[in-house]
Amino acid sequence: MPTTKSATNGTTKKAGSEKMANSKFHELFMEELKDIYWAEKNLVKALPKMQKAATSDELSTCIGNHLEETKGHVSRLEQVFELLGKKPQAKKCEAMEGLIAEGQEVVADTDADTAVRDAGIIIASQKIEHYEISAYGSLRTLANVMGHNEVAKLLEQTLNEEKNADSLLTEVAESTVNEEAAAE
Repeated sequence: MPTTKSATNGTTKKAGSEKMANSKFHELFMEELKDIYWAEKNLVKALPKMQKAATSDELSTCIGNHLEETKGHVSRLEQVFELLGKKPQAKKCEAMEGLIAEGQEVVADTDADTAVRDAGIIIASQKIEHYEISAYGSLRTLANVMGHNEVAKLLEQTLNEEKNADSLLTEVAESTVNEEAAAE
């Protein structure tokens, strides 16, 4: 943890002091937790629609597996709130709302049972994963700065799962979907 030297007496103190819990920095952290909590809860509702729209069994399975992980992300965030002594609270995430809407638009604008639709679903899904990777990476870093070690570990676990989901989507796209979509 970073330390700072007091200008008045030369003593060193930890940056994650008790004052941190009441700081603007901690407020930012809490607001971002509420944001990603809303995002994950809404993904639990949106992913089954994406899964149903997928043509490829491989893509459908990938989305289904991530749906189960996402339910775990919601529970893990609830643990984070508990560790911080707060009640889980969601704040509408405008970014995720837009990304989910974009995914629904891809499904509406493409023909059913086509690899083109699957390619579009993968693109929309990876945009979501990249947003989540950014959010969890930042939250983990903030938790570490404030000395919330257990919270940081939980956020790191979710971050790794999001990175893995992104990699799996890339594998599906590159193994079959993109070639099939290009041939349609």
